[in-house]
Amino acid sequence: MNIKVLHTKVQDFIFSYKDDTSKLAFSGSPFEGVTVQELIQQIESRRKVEKKLPTWFNLNTTYYPPKLNLEQASSEVTAKYKSSLFNGTKMADITGGFGVDSFYFSENFESVHHFELNDTLSEITKHNFEYFGKQNILCFAEDGMKQLTKSNYDLIYVDPSRRHNTKGKVFFLRDCEPNIPENLSVLLNHCDTLLLKTSPMLDISAGLNELEFVTQIHIVAVNNEVKELLWFLRKGFLGIPEIKTINICKNSTEAFNFVSNRKFQVEYSPPEAFLYEPNAAIMKSGAFDLVSEEYKIKKLHKNTQLYTSLELTDFPGRRFSIIQVIPYTRTSVLANLKVKKANITIRNFPEDVVTLRKKWKIKDGGEQYLFFATLETNKKVILVCTKVE
Repeated sequence: MNIKVLHTKVQDFIFSYKDDTSKLAFSGSPFEGVTVQELIQQIESRRKVEKKLPTWFNLNTTYYPPKLNLEQASSEVTAKYKSSLFNGTKMADITGGFGVDSFYFSENFESVHHFELNDTLSEITKHNFEYFGKQNILCFAEDGMKQLTKSNYDLIYVDPSRRHNTKGKVFFLRDCEPNIPENLSVLLNHCDTLLLKTSPMLDISAGLNELEFVTQIHIVAVNNEVKELLWFLRKGFLGIPEIKTINICKNSTEAFNFVSNRKFQVEYSPPEAFLYEPNAAIMKSGAFDLVSEEYKIKKLHKNTQLYTSLELTDFPGRRFSIIQVIPYTRTSVLANLKVKKANITIRNFPEDVVTLRKKWKIKDGGEQYLFFATLETNKKVILVCTKVE
């Protein structure tokens, strides 16, 4: 970490630089003691966090690590969500990284221990915490798995690296670093609650097969894109975990929670007056039949995760008015589909969006929505819809 990067003139340069960094690479650094490579790293890393970490982005004393160290960092939105779920005396973030989660946990815990094995990254994070005035966060450039045994915590938080030294990018917990299934008993012996963050790509069933004592699983989406899975573990718990789906939007948050392993009675129906599309968190949960029963809406097909009803109802996802149902035959589509610009979604349909746009000459965008889907009778249809706000 080069402290000269934080000098006012250097920071002003980093803040105001708008050109391609390749130009800077050829022109060289205008500052003594600061290399052009260091300037480029700061500029590119800062640009990478503009939307993800606006608090850091807007502070002219932030020191940035290489972009790779920022990729797995939580966004401010998801970090705030996690921190809102807990409070206590002491917690440990044993895979601390850039420290976004530790930053927000520090608002609800008296003391936070931030462990980061990378010496330089630990130094950078400590510097940023000091400029934020976070005096209750202690940074340790040490292996959190080895050091946590020296103390007990209300909460231990871990975000395992999904990049293995020899296997590259991995998707099973046992291949991540640290290996949580292998170290589970050690972790749970030193905390009341273990909170594990995993990639949204992790299959929930696969995760449950690798873990014990899971009390809750939170599927966290932001603006209808699943960002992370949160696993709550408490030693000795043997029940069925509660699944919580959360979709954090700009002006509201959609939540749908359930605890069940039973089968549901689902009613199927042709398209009625309204169409419902579950948000991304519910889609990840797989609770498709439960949604149908809970909201008293009918499914179009066993494998078509769209729902319909005669009366409009509240729903954790997008709602549409069905304007027209067009059988998917060439003759019918040519005669009835008058839309030349629309948003297209496919559900349980044999053709992809790119093919459909080219085939029927439909541009992207506009006020209308086309759902290409399969009904319970196995007939293919186009549902022409408008969005219900």
